[in-house]
Amino acid sequence: MNKDRTEKYIELTQPPLAGYLEDIKERALSDGIPIVRSSVQGLLRFLMGYAAPKNILEIGTAVGFSALLMHEYARGAHITTIENYEPRLVQARENFAKYGPDIELLEGDAAEILPTLESGRYDFIFLDSAKGQYISFLGDIVRLLAPGGMLVSDNVMQDGDVIESRYAVRRRDRTIHERMREYLKEVSDSPFLESAILPMADGVTLSYRKRD
Repeated sequence: MNKDRTEKYIELTQPPLAGYLEDIKERALSDGIPIVRSSVQGLLRFLMGYAAPKNILEIGTAVGFSALLMHEYARGAHITTIENYEPRLVQARENFAKYGPDIELLEGDAAEILPTLESGRYDFIFLDSAKGQYISFLGDIVRLLAPGGMLVSDNVMQDGDVIESRYAVRRRDRTIHERMREYLKEVSDSPFLESAILPMADGVTLSYRKRD
């Protein structure tokens, strides 16, 4: 199955995004900045409406596209998003000032910020940051999720590398390959989470925090 054609088809079948989101998307793509793919955009829209989260945490703001998408389709939710890369922060600040002034932008390293956040506060967490750091964030993410809260982790298949032997991937990619495999195993085996791995876009995991 051709993933690019599939994503294009999905994009054509989905209702159009709010105009300002389309503008941010086009600008990001023209600048070579990756944003969530069409199928993941559709998934987030669906989950915002279905789960109706009230407190959302995003790890990996980039230019703010996905935070604003969740802001648009989960009306009334409080959104907190974390980013540490200054060139992207410049655009995120600008986009939030125009379209989401109530979004809380935490600037800095997620590894330092996550331990300072309140346990059990979030009923939805979207993880879309440096893929090699997913495993190091997982302990705090589980702590931060409210019982029944949902975790969505994007890009877990690493363009198909994750299913390959470590010797089949480029030497420079072996560390991230190992860490993502470890993350998927921990998410799947965690006594605190119930998870499913979806082979959509570049791979997405859906997890929820089990209730005690």
